[in-house]
Parts: sequence; C-alpha cells; structure tokens
Amino acid sequence: MKLRVVCRKLYDYVRYDLREIAFPSSLPDPPGTIRRPKLTLKEKWCILKEASRLYGASWVRDIGPELRPNDYKKAKEESEPSSAKEGKSTGEPSVLEDLAMAARGGAETLKPALKRIYMTRASTYTSAVKNYVETYQEGLKDVLDEKTAGKGQQGDDPTKSSASRPPPPPPSPSSS
Repeated sequence: MKLRVVCRKLYDYVRYDLREIAFPSSLPDPPGTIRRPKLTLKEKWCILKEASRLYGASWVRDIGPELRPNDYKKAKEESEPSSAKEGKSTGEPSVLEDLAMAARGGAETLKPALKRIYMTRASTYTSAVKNYVETYQEGLKDVLDEKTAGKGQQGDDPTKSSASRPPPPPPSPSSS
C-alpha cells in the first residue's frame, strides 16, 4: 500500500510539478480582459513604418512641421492670440520641455541636459550668494561709517575709538 502511494506521488510530481518547473506556463489573463484581434501583415508593416519614422524624428531637436503638421497648426493658432499679450518668449523651450525632448532621445541626450540644468542652478546660486555678501558688506560699511561719524560728533575719546573694533567681515562663499 505504501509503495503504491509513493509511486503515485512520484508520478504526479513528474507529470505536473517537474514539467511546470522546467517549462513554466504564463499566468492566465485576468477576468474582463479583451483580447485584441491579430494584426494583418499590412497593418504590422504600417505600424513599423510609422514607429521607425517617429523614432528617427526623435533624434532631431526640432522635429519640424513636415513630420508633425498637426502640432504646428495648433501652435500657430495659439501663438496668434498670445502675440498681443506680453508674457513668455516662445523662442526658447522651458526647462520641462527641454527635459522632455532630451528624455525622448535616451540617456545620451538626457545626461547633458540635466548637467546643463544643474550648472545653471549652481551658477545662479553662487551669483545670488555673492550678491548677498556684497550687499551685506556695503550695509555693514554704511553702519560703521555712521557709528564713527556719530562718535566724532560726541567728542574725541581716543580710548573708546581704539577699543571698539569693527566686526570681522563675513566668510567668503564657498563653491559647491
């Protein structure tokens, strides 16, 4: 009896489990999934042709009206009413548009775009810090000049003027 159970389990293992381990079957589609009909050879060719055309166009920074005429018609219609308003210049793309175009080109084009953005931000930050330090030093100089002018009117006391030293200048900005 036990031999029979062992043989049966071994048979089931080889028939079901071993086959599933060696050649796993994919999971069934979830309920409610609608299968698309198979494409014909002509439809596959049209899809491949359009995809390769768009892929080739994505390597160019400005795709142009000959590849996407519908997008340019919309852009012309939008630019005419907005030309009366004063706002953003449409000549340069925004940071997000620049990143989107670079992302379409892959990692090789995305890396320089991100580097350019970070360098722009870093230079803006360092110039802002330099401007702050210069303004702070000018303000400090004005306050010290007012103090020395005020002490000169009260009377000349050599001990007070030599004992009072101006505070040290703020540290220079370090580059990040």
